[in-house]
Amino acid sequence: MTQKSDSTQTEVSTERRNVLIGAGMLGAGALAATAAGTTAFAGEHMHHAHGASPKHSSMIASLYACVRTGEACIDHCLDSFKSGDVSLAACAEKVLETNAFCTAHARLASYDSSHLKAMAELGMKICAECEKECLKHKKHASCKACADACAVCIKECKAFLKV
Repeated sequence: MTQKSDSTQTEVSTERRNVLIGAGMLGAGALAATAAGTTAFAGEHMHHAHGASPKHSSMIASLYACVRTGEACIDHCLDSFKSGDVSLAACAEKVLETNAFCTAHARLASYDSSHLKAMAELGMKICAECEKECLKHKKHASCKACADACAVCIKECKAFLKV
């Protein structure tokens, strides 16, 4: 009876391990698909946005450039984390927040949303915070590029608001 119990326990353990491996692979695949989808969406939508709302095209382009450089900055931060260096944690948090905002802002700009004024005002604040944090790490090319992209977004938002 012990023999059968050990065999059943081994089967359950193997099944549990396979489920966990599958769940991990599914999660990794979903993460990769999300990242690929965001990049594909940004490129596809940016192209569409230029035709849909030419008066906002430079702001939209700057927002998507901010997202692209932000992705590179986040990748750099993750590489640092992997090596045990967490000094870029605040940078990664700011960039993630900024990327989420810039993606939404670009979409609303492409629709010529009635909320663009509020988005531009908030965008200047969010991008200024990100720029400030990234400039603390400007010795890293990706952080410097992200800060520069934020500066361009601020300039474009000011131009939109005519501040």
